[in-house]
Amino acid sequence: MVAMETITKFLLEHNAIRTGDFVLTSGATSSYYVDVKTAMTDPVLLKSIADLITNTAVFDIVAGVAVGGIPLCVATSLSAGTPFAVIRADAKSHGLADTIIGDVKGHRVLLVEDVTTSGNSALYGVKEIRAAGGIVNTVITVVDRCQGADETLGKEGIRLVALATLDELLKLKGINV
Repeated sequence: MVAMETITKFLLEHNAIRTGDFVLTSGATSSYYVDVKTAMTDPVLLKSIADLITNTAVFDIVAGVAVGGIPLCVATSLSAGTPFAVIRADAKSHGLADTIIGDVKGHRVLLVEDVTTSGNSALYGVKEIRAAGGIVNTVITVVDRCQGADETLGKEGIRLVALATLDELLKLKGINV
């Protein structure tokens, strides 16, 4: 099994931590950007993360919120040999008009995220899964920025598991936090 320490080293090798002035999805500003999406385009890193997730949780179906969660849930699905589901940001007005692609009803669903900050994206995914009849109590994120996601999800009875934290990555990069 791949160790969490290996994942943090892979992320740093793939320049997943950038410095500068950034506006995050949550609307907050930060001098650090965590770019797991680009890092995961390397199949070795993506497979390593998926294998670690597979060995960390018990689930029937793995789900991800578009965009960052999609490659992660597909890779985890392949690693675990379980189905996956994709949660769209918005329901479509055409076709089946579903928010979730895949059947989660009555299944234990693991939600995966590339990065968590406030936890609102993950919470959106949890609510959509629950509304579709899925059972979800755990979210695994590759990197938690430790800015409230744990508390946001905890209020809904969801456990957040982080493979790495921003503080850990900054320290390994030699940046004092």
